[in-house]
Amino acid sequence: MSERSSVWATTHRVAGILQAAALLVFLHGFSPPAAAQTKSDWPTTTPKEMGINQGQLDDLSNDIAAGKYGLVDSLLVARCGKAVYEKTYQRDYGKIYGERAKTEGPLNHDLQGPYNYFSTDFHPYYHGSDMHTMQSVSKTVTSVTIGLARAHNDFSAPLDAPILSYLGVKKITNLDERKKKITIRDLLTMTAGLEWHEDLPYDDPKNSADVMEASHDWVQYVIDQPMAAEPGSKFVYNSGATELLAQVFKKVTGKSVDDYAADHLFKPLNIHYYWKHTPTGLPDTEGGLYLSAGDLAKIGQLYLKEGMWNGQTLVSDDWVKDSVSPHIAVGAGDWKYGYLWWLHSFGTAQEDVTWQARGFGGQNLIVVPEYNMVVVFTGWDILPSNEKRPADRLDRVLAASQRFFGCTE
Repeated sequence: MSERSSVWATTHRVAGILQAAALLVFLHGFSPPAAAQTKSDWPTTTPKEMGINQGQLDDLSNDIAAGKYGLVDSLLVARCGKAVYEKTYQRDYGKIYGERAKTEGPLNHDLQGPYNYFSTDFHPYYHGSDMHTMQSVSKTVTSVTIGLARAHNDFSAPLDAPILSYLGVKKITNLDERKKKITIRDLLTMTAGLEWHEDLPYDDPKNSADVMEASHDWVQYVIDQPMAAEPGSKFVYNSGATELLAQVFKKVTGKSVDDYAADHLFKPLNIHYYWKHTPTGLPDTEGGLYLSAGDLAKIGQLYLKEGMWNGQTLVSDDWVKDSVSPHIAVGAGDWKYGYLWWLHSFGTAQEDVTWQARGFGGQNLIVVPEYNMVVVFTGWDILPSNEKRPADRLDRVLAASQRFFGCTE
């Protein structure tokens, strides 16, 4: 076992240190191996009762099952706080990625452990449970957790505070005046200004995120990168920036992001989870979280209800609004970025905006406020494909749904 695997094995959450399925059931309350078929614990109703055409959703589901949209593992549509459509799709990942799982490479630095992206022990489902790898959706959940900590007055640092004093790094390479000005807000908005090359395919050995994951100290690797732009001036997608946030969070609150989320987010929402850790013991906030599709949808519902859950305020409505406000444009097109949330326009009206958490392989949480709807897709399409995948899945869900539907929740 590699050094990463050895350290990780001593630091991961309860589910990771137990091998027996029976103990997993006892401690986490989820079903053993067949759990990929498990339905969520959401209240349920029919699509018709929620103003949605089931036939059109069935057509979409059939296309997903047939592979038109690549390797999709699940679809969940919720409206007015109720699940109206849930499907899972069986894929033989042992057959699809089995040979690659045996060979070390850019997506496999850890033949026996959690950073072998072809290993069916960890991807896409965690050890046969219904907990699916979230990848960069972990970033959005980190943002939610910061909001929780601010609501409890546990995250006291101002968002415009420079980050270097919170990192606990003795020596920083390529230190200049620009690097000294990087703030917490810059990390939340992917505008740190660090040189970073995550626009390359993830199976490219020059991808910065891939190189980081192969290193021992992720925080040190990220903060040592040279500066390429003034902080706050330019969006550059940087998974390492969120790992810096993990260290900042621990320094400010005295707790790890995953432990804090467990107490203040996952417990109130009855969410079962697993969260990987880096070799130095920090939670992998850039991509290490595992949730079921139904539990992921709960986080979307929490934001749809402006931070309220069962009549209790978990996250302030101000943090929710600020998180899903367009702080920076993302290249060309209709994409913008909030605090680790993606924002995308889908219509012509100003309010026609979705809030999205997106992750490598096909993880997608989509909140559609205008439709009072939460949509989740999970998948494990991790290799570049020459096939042109359709990009109309959400369009088809919305086309099947009455726009103006009065919820009575």
